Amino acid sequence: MRAIFLREFFGYFRTPVAWVFLSVFLIASVGVPWFLGNFFESNDASLRIFFRFIPWIYLFLIPAVGMRLWSEEKKSGTLELLLTYPVSLGQAVLAKFLAGWLFIGLALLLTAGMPLTVAYLGDPDWGTVASGYLGAFLVAGAFLGICSACSSLTANSVISFVLGLMCCLLLVLLGWNVFGDLLLSLNFPVPLVDFLASFGVLPRFNPMVDGIVAFADLVYFVSISIFALCFNRVVLHR
Repeated sequence: MRAIFLREFFGYFRTPVAWVFLSVFLIASVGVPWFLGNFFESNDASLRIFFRFIPWIYLFLIPAVGMRLWSEEKKSGTLELLLTYPVSLGQAVLAKFLAGWLFIGLALLLTAGMPLTVAYLGDPDWGTVASGYLGAFLVAGAFLGICSACSSLTANSVISFVLGLMCCLLLVLLGWNVFGDLLLSLNFPVPLVDFLASFGVLPRFNPMVDGIVAFADLVYFVSISIFALCFNRVVLHR
């Protein structure tokens, strides 16, 4: 697992993917809250506005990280070679996932300028900042697990990207209030709308942005990641 993990993690930096991802993520994560969220004008010494945009930014960037995890192995013909090594299929899936998750964690770490800026301008609640980063990291893991599973379905990276984007978008929309209001306007039953919203990412992530870390929310994100990785393993095994 360690060999596969190191091969995958440093593999990002041998291609333009890492540098493009890190550059675009930093520009988007800083620029969107400042220019679209009116971060400075809000006069709020917190990172709530910053974190509110994170799931939407993830929609386009995490599929770009996860699309090559397995589709590239299939396309280049190295999947068969990888599976002949003395490592189980589950270990290979987990090692690749952890490498991608750590890479995204590195991207989050590079946004440290935001909390430092807030600390310079005001007196933020560091517990809320920590819970927000924890939530952002867990959302990244859930999205990456889904994108990894989508990558195992095809040898085409573009198709993998689109599949991952659509699946992650569905999870975001299910918990978005605007989408819920749209379903209600189409005469969907209220219990059904509430049931669908319970599968959404935003109702689980937003409390963490406000500093509330509930055990059920942690289980939600971990469960998505585990389910996606199990599905990933089943697809490769078949």
